Amino acid sequence: MSQARSRELGKFSEEYFRSVTVCELDPDDMTELGTMDGENVRVATKFGQVILRATVSKQGPHKGVAFVPYGAWASALFGTSTHTSGMPTLKGLEAIIERAPGSKVPTLQEVTRLKVG
Repeated sequence: MSQARSRELGKFSEEYFRSVTVCELDPDDMTELGTMDGENVRVATKFGQVILRATVSKQGPHKGVAFVPYGAWASALFGTSTHTSGMPTLKGLEAIIERAPGSKVPTLQEVTRLKVG
């Protein structure tokens, strides 16, 4: 299900969670990392880090380029400066990606530190 369609079900839905908690990687990069489709990876930038599920890029091949769909999980990876554009830098960030098979992808509440209920 697409990110846009699953968003209509609500940002707390399982469908939305599954559509935005991925890190799309080139198949060769996945091989080099020793990771498989669906395995958890830690993505870290100078601004923060988050656990996501690795998946084969639908846009590839783009060796050395990862894609994380826009959402709260991606927001953990970029800074707040907009460089006077009104929009933070969402592309071209350097990141370290490593296997994290024992780690859990955080829920929306955890990644945003929301208290619900």
